[in-house]
Amino acid sequence: MGYKEFFASKRITLMGLGLLGRGVGDVEFLAPLCKELVVTDIKSEGELSTSLERLKKFSNIYFTLGGHKEADFTNTDIIIKAAGVPLDSPYIAAARKAGVPVYMSTALFAKFAQEAGATLVGVTGTRGKSTVAHLIYQTLKAAGKQAHLGGNIRGLSTLAMLPSIKAGDIVVMELDSWQLQGFGDLKVSPPIAVFTNLMDDHLNYYGGDKEAYFLDKANIFLHQKNGNKLIVGAGVLAQVQKAMPPVVPLVPPPLPHDWKLQLIGEHNKENATLAALALRILGLSEDEIKNGLESFEPVEGRLQKVAEIKGVTFYNDNNATTPDATLAALSSFDIEHTILIAGGADKGLELSVLIEALKKCKKVLLLEGTGTDRIKNELENTSIYRSITGTLDDALAAAVPGDVILFSPAFASFGLFKNEYDRNDQFVAAIKQLR
Repeated sequence: MGYKEFFASKRITLMGLGLLGRGVGDVEFLAPLCKELVVTDIKSEGELSTSLERLKKFSNIYFTLGGHKEADFTNTDIIIKAAGVPLDSPYIAAARKAGVPVYMSTALFAKFAQEAGATLVGVTGTRGKSTVAHLIYQTLKAAGKQAHLGGNIRGLSTLAMLPSIKAGDIVVMELDSWQLQGFGDLKVSPPIAVFTNLMDDHLNYYGGDKEAYFLDKANIFLHQKNGNKLIVGAGVLAQVQKAMPPVVPLVPPPLPHDWKLQLIGEHNKENATLAALALRILGLSEDEIKNGLESFEPVEGRLQKVAEIKGVTFYNDNNATTPDATLAALSSFDIEHTILIAGGADKGLELSVLIEALKKCKKVLLLEGTGTDRIKNELENTSIYRSITGTLDDALAAAVPGDVILFSPAFASFGLFKNEYDRNDQFVAAIKQLR
């Protein structure tokens, strides 16, 4: 059964419209295919006005906003829930009790894309998944392959990509732990899976249960079949092996010494080795892989050089939302000549190693938040700010030629910002004002 037949004549409840564009894209794709679509979100009509404006053209959509109604989850044919819906959602529990199938859009895409004859490459991990997925995708495109990029991509509805997928295409998917819950429900895994690493993250969502976080991630390989490939970073190999994957995990060899990457940091060298092995499995030549990796520029918000002003270099590492990620960024520079902009909302993670590293920085400027509250009293050379503009002005004033100003928050964005994308955009806009 193709996707059109699957959705036809069904009453669908979509849980979570959101503001990032993915939910709206899913709705725009589903509405013409299904009989009736109920869109429900805890956000109000006013909060969702931008998203709702795009959906006025459809007559078969009904909205429940500012909260959920149990009837929308029990009197329907299927539910498509957004990533990040709480594990203990009473509405999802009611749906399952009523026998209503619960899906996630990215997993449904994976199912139908594979049935259409496409090859899927899934990439997960606490850190590095965006860089590895983009490395694979951009190198495939440069080599002339028919490739697509989906999954955890800003503003992109992966489900809406289905009409463009053909037999023989390659789809590279960046997958977070929430999206992989849906893969577990469908018992599907990409035939080529990459697991970069595993660090503490999202423990507030998982109630402090590190194993639950790992097991959601593990859905990227738990349902693989004989002949599929599983590529893992050396640091996560032991834990993957304990989960008894259906195929033998592969740890990539180092890159040849004469390959010159534009990416900085030891962690990015490992990311490149993971991408290179996936590309070899996909049949690319060594020259094609070398050219692709060497020409690759950092993904936005991932240790990305964004400006050089008065001899001072600025890096945007907005997506570093954990202490481990910021520590990796700091290790890429001379820390005594690094002015760090960090801080934000707490995730309940261990901070002692981060605090010791921050004490070595030339200067630390902190954006206010519950995470900042946990570290501010441990640092002497710091100030607290409510805006990125203020931090950049003071950071530049404290810098001399040769210094690095690194924006690597180590915490989540909630509080001062709508989400991590809003924080990124405000940083980029503030940089432009400095020039």
